Amino acid sequence: MTPPPIIAVVGPSGVGKDTVMAGLAHRDPGFRIARRVITRDPDAGGEAFEAVTQDSFARLQKQGAFVLSWQAHGLSYGIPQSILSHRDGSRAVLVNLSRRVLIQAQDVLAPLVVLSLTADAALLARRLSDRGRESAQDRAQRLDRAALDLPQGLQHVIEIDNSGPLDQTLTAILARLQPESV
Repeated sequence: MTPPPIIAVVGPSGVGKDTVMAGLAHRDPGFRIARRVITRDPDAGGEAFEAVTQDSFARLQKQGAFVLSWQAHGLSYGIPQSILSHRDGSRAVLVNLSRRVLIQAQDVLAPLVVLSLTADAALLARRLSDRGRESAQDRAQRLDRAALDLPQGLQHVIEIDNSGPLDQTLTAILARLQPESV
């Protein structure tokens, strides 16, 4: 029997990945959210994550604690091995991933569905500014990366524009996931 899918939620900074994931889990408790391990200040706000130092992250990585890990925006990110057990009794597991690890994720987390969120560039800029986590230079770098394409070779991709109301986005996602047997 095929396990429930992992849904990799991807998109540029400020697109609302964490808000969409929380909305999906609220609408359907069968969706579980996997928490990332990040070398970010624990008081930075935003998503629920496990904050660790760079030394702790390196130690965990060496011990094989992560099914996936990557570097972005001067931080280290890891997806704990426990994501695999999150599938038990779930409809699907939602995880915020980097576009750069999607091909690897497709190999190690199959079945994988990629939920690619987009939004209007001006809206992204406003959301990044409103969250107040990054400097102006960091926001500019994140906005420059917003136009990056998904890697070639992904098998199941759903693209959704998250420029409008959250409820509209969630309804569109759930409608598109139905053919994916989620």
